[in-house]
Amino acid sequence: MSTLYLIACAAGPTQFVDEGIRRAQDRDWDVCLILTPSAARWWEPRIDVLEELTGHPVRSQYKLPWETDALPKAAAMLVAPLSATSLNKWGAGIADTLALGLVSEGVNMGVPTFAIPYFNRAQAAQPAVLRSIRDLRAQGVVYLDGSAGYEPHQPKHGAPEQFPWDMALDAVRLS
Repeated sequence: MSTLYLIACAAGPTQFVDEGIRRAQDRDWDVCLILTPSAARWWEPRIDVLEELTGHPVRSQYKLPWETDALPKAAAMLVAPLSATSLNKWGAGIADTLALGLVSEGVNMGVPTFAIPYFNRAQAAQPAVLRSIRDLRAQGVVYLDGSAGYEPHQPKHGAPEQFPWDMALDAVRLS
């Protein structure tokens, strides 16, 4: 069984990240969940549910220098859902969270890295979004958008419970 780092940002589908974990496990992935600090706040009262589901600690902060790594080495990384904020920080090389640090480093160490966004059309219209997507793809990130992933929705009309976990996991499997 290979290890998948599922990295979730503070975007609507993160409410249902347990569904993404289950679907990845159904595909024989050993899933380690990493949350951005904001996403971790959403799950704070129920983090034990996610740890029991994955069998690993859920990480959202960098470890202290004297602490050992708590997670096995990743065979692949999937950032799902990727928020517009995290997309633009990652594209600009800002690794101020564990979630962004892992993928910023991992993709440049040869770990297959995938990202599927979840944000609205107004956020997608920000000029930095297209630059960030281009820069991440140039590094080898498989960015799943449009018919191959997620198309930005109208503001206030998202359907986070319908997030395409299977489409994202199919892309990871095909790598």
